[in-house]
This record gives sequence, C-alpha cells and structure tokens, in this order.
Amino acid sequence: MSATTITPHPRLRPAAGRAPGRVTPGNLVRSEWTKLWTVRSTRWSLLAAFLLMLSGIAIAAIRVNSHPIPAHLSSIDMSVAGYHFAELAIAVLGVMVITGEYATGMIRSSLMAAPRRLPVLWAKLAVFAAVTLVTMLVASFIAFFAVQAVVSGHGLQHAITDQNALRTVIGAAVLMAGVGVLGTAVGALTRNTAAGISSVVALLWVLPVVISLLPSSISNSVNPYLPSNAIASLASNTRAAHTLGPWAGLAVFAGYAAVLLAVAAVRLRRRDV
Repeated sequence: MSATTITPHPRLRPAAGRAPGRVTPGNLVRSEWTKLWTVRSTRWSLLAAFLLMLSGIAIAAIRVNSHPIPAHLSSIDMSVAGYHFAELAIAVLGVMVITGEYATGMIRSSLMAAPRRLPVLWAKLAVFAAVTLVTMLVASFIAFFAVQAVVSGHGLQHAITDQNALRTVIGAAVLMAGVGVLGTAVGALTRNTAAGISSVVALLWVLPVVISLLPSSISNSVNPYLPSNAIASLASNTRAAHTLGPWAGLAVFAGYAAVLLAVAAVRLRRRDV
C-alpha cells in the first residue's frame, strides 16, 4: 500500500519565517487596540474629554465680554483651560482600561496568551497613551485657533509661534496622556474600578486641597511637588509663585508614574490574577 501525501493549499501555509500565533509586541499592541475600541465607554469617554478640551472657547467668549477685561488674561492659557475638566474623564478611562478586564475575567485570557505578563501592561500603556495624546493634541490645536479668533477683536490674540504658545498647546496634550498613564498604573495596582477611581481622584484632586489647608510655610513647599500641580506648569503660559518649571514639573510627574508602574509591574509578576 502506498502512502498518500497531502499538500496543503498555498493559502493555508504559514508565511515563511512567521510563526502563527506567536506573541510579539506588534501582536500585543494590535490586541490591545482592538480591546480598547470594542468597549463603548472608551468612545464616550474620549468624546467627552475632547469636547471638554474645547470648553476654553466658551471661557474665552465669556471673559472677553466682561468689563473691564482682566489685565492678566492670556488667550494662550484660555485655549487650554479645558484640560482642567477633561483630565477627569481621561483619568477614569485610564483606570478602566485595565480594571475592566479584571472585572470581566478577560485578563486571564490575556495573561495566558502572554505568560510573561509585563508585555501586556506595556502594550496597554502604549496604546492608551498614544490614543489619548493624538486625540487631545487635535482638540488642543482646535481650541487654540478658535480662542484666538474669539479674542482677535480685543487685541489679545497670539500666534502659535509666539513665546510659550506651541509648548503650552502641546503640553496640554502631553499632560492629558500623562494623566491617562497614571490612571492605568493605579488601575493595574488596585485591580478594582471603584478603588482605582477613588485612588486617582484622591491623588490628583483631593490631596492638593488637603495640603492647601496646612500652614502656608508647609503647603508652599509641598504643593509644587504634588503630581497634578507639578505637571500643570507644562500647560501654562505663565508661571505662578511656588510652582515648578515646565520640564522640572514633567520630570516630577514622570517619577510618580514610574514608581506606580514599577509597583504595579512587581505585583503583576508575583501575584495570581
């Protein structure tokens, strides 16, 4: 009896040098991209953040119609004022990017596909940070040019090439991406949506209020190094008293994010899901 040899169809053969199902950074990024956009809350949260970033346009329209116009009014700062409202939506979404998988149990499938675990976390961070940065960058530029059109009749307009203008506009988008990364780090650490949101709200918004209630000698020394205050100077045309410079503030904020991510990574490696 002769043996029968079955030759697979060319379309069914794996491409040369390519292992089907192999876990690669590219595959993980594509997987996280798909998971991010298949959740309805992602689209709604990003849309809310986008629209809130544009609220600086309304603020500018109200302020320029006030009499007299405040001498310290800066149309550059007004154009990015919406980040104060939008960052809450991004922080909450950052938490839910990872806690949602823990709530549904999908994280088990993700970690079974990538047993080394940490690449899953890095892929989540990369995808969410990139999406947030691009979305907020578009909103920030739209807000800037719209605000300049609103104030043009009052002699307050600035060009994007003016001092600090481009840095402030881009800085607002970087700030939002940083807040998203911080939210994801907190979510990876707590693994619970309610606990993660509570923790990030306390860190970014409640803690500065508590510190401000302390004697000024203490609050003036501590406040500049709180995460929300440190990075705020990156999205500001003017530097207030007792604040860090834009790049020093970004470095301090990055330090907070790095520490939280390091602790979350250790917990992800050492503890079961």
